[in-house]
Amino acid sequence: MSDDDKALRLALADRLAAGGHLRTAPWRAAVEEVPRHEFLSGGFFEPAPGSAPTAWRSVMPDDPRWLERCYDDDSLVTQIAGTIAPRDIRGEILRAPTSSRTLPSLVVRMLEELRVQDGHRVLEIGSGYSTGLLCHRLGDDRVTSVEVDTDVAAAARVALGTCDYYPRVIVGDGLAGCPDGAPYDRLIATCGVVDLPYTWVEQTRPGGTILATLSGWLYASELARLTVGEDGTARGRFLGGQVSFMLARPQLPPPLGTLPDLNAGHEHPATLAPDVLNDWNTRFVAQLAAPQAQRVTLTWDGRETHVLLDVEQESWAALAQDGDTWTVRQGGPERLWDAVEEKVTRWRTDGAPPLEEFEFIVTPEGQAATWAKV
Repeated sequence: MSDDDKALRLALADRLAAGGHLRTAPWRAAVEEVPRHEFLSGGFFEPAPGSAPTAWRSVMPDDPRWLERCYDDDSLVTQIAGTIAPRDIRGEILRAPTSSRTLPSLVVRMLEELRVQDGHRVLEIGSGYSTGLLCHRLGDDRVTSVEVDTDVAAAARVALGTCDYYPRVIVGDGLAGCPDGAPYDRLIATCGVVDLPYTWVEQTRPGGTILATLSGWLYASELARLTVGEDGTARGRFLGGQVSFMLARPQLPPPLGTLPDLNAGHEHPATLAPDVLNDWNTRFVAQLAAPQAQRVTLTWDGRETHVLLDVEQESWAALAQDGDTWTVRQGGPERLWDAVEEKVTRWRTDGAPPLEEFEFIVTPEGQAATWAKV
């Protein structure tokens, strides 16, 4: 490794420590030693300036900006549309990102929050730079990483090998974990989940920790740290900070398909306007009430209309402004906006406690996030 690489790693560690993300000596040593640029050797995508919607263009290692950008505290997109790598593009592409290298401040914050100790065995969902940091901290024989994407897993193995780390990297559905290595002392997920798999609880020893980001299709998400109990229940709290990850691919929302007839259904005045969903905490609470709802905004009958749509349930709610008031028209077996209004109103009546005061519980029967009254 060159002096430039070392200087960039030391500078990154200094910035992360100054920002309060890097707090302990073992993780600082890992950041100073593990070269992030090795995990970006295939290049990355950056937004094209001024593009709307966002277009992406590739930045390859022969670009003079590449090395320093690898050590910026940024999430760097490494795959578009499930298969397209930076080397595949000359010009710009208008498709959605499907894989990225998480910003280092979030990586080290999560690793610090995992509270590992020497000798711990860790199951990681998703492979990359964080895998290298775990290997440096614990030893590669203590790290198992599950990656759903064959190309991403292959690139991670190459980068890890370049760093002289050889953990177990498995191609498979991370939601299923890795049962033949269980139980683990710690489980960490670098993707968002709508439903935290109970398999993760089963594969973590009693007293062990699960660190994962609970999200939903309204895209408000929170990092949760859970402790597995002797009774097979995992419970814990959200840690705050509005953490966002790409959703695990098996839990991505379904295509919206053809919109329902928004003139059908039952109409009544809305208690809450749709702009309540612009607030992160409120949207997270609303998401608990309608976890499979997606939100779109369109023009209908000459008016801007906000639509919640649960494709699987075939339920929908459409909100439009009528003078100084809002009306909602709903159809399908579930009244989506009624459920949102009830949950958000109850939360506000209880003092709108911050998300860090919620308790998150996962059992064999499902999951629940609840709050205590202020």
